[in-house]
Amino acid sequence: MTMRYTPDGKQAGVTVLSILPTSDAGSRTVEKHGYEAKIFKIQSSRFKVQEKEVRNAKEADFLVGDIVTAKGISKGKGFAGVVKRHGFAGGPRTHGQSDRERAPGSIGQTTTPGRVSRGKRMAGRMGGATVTVTGLKIQDINEKEIAVIGAVPGHRGTLVRITKT
Repeated sequence: MTMRYTPDGKQAGVTVLSILPTSDAGSRTVEKHGYEAKIFKIQSSRFKVQEKEVRNAKEADFLVGDIVTAKGISKGKGFAGVVKRHGFAGGPRTHGQSDRERAPGSIGQTTTPGRVSRGKRMAGRMGGATVTVTGLKIQDINEKEIAVIGAVPGHRGTLVRITKT
């Protein structure tokens, strides 16, 4: 992310995304396939060759000021405890509880039901999930990059799918 000024003079946090080069890989016609669409092929040595079908030609054209949705994979954080992963408060820092500061506390009920409930928030792998961010505004666009106001999921170098809202 970086900082840029909006046309009305306010500062805004902007994410600058590189646009991968694409080539026209064909089209679908109503007579042959029952619908109309264009197929684009991503040209990049870093990623597997992917084809993207665009049914509406207006969907592929972005303009400054458009509201878009960004979908990507969030940063993986590895194995995390309940304090970091779910925001648990932890136990008291004093009164002889030196080994309970970051522990989850009680995780089950009594004899009935005698088990831990499904979906209980516990320690485990954090991040690395598909995240969708809506309501991003395009601030600047050219043939090589697109700048959107706001944060986009993932770390540098990952693929992010941008669609119109």
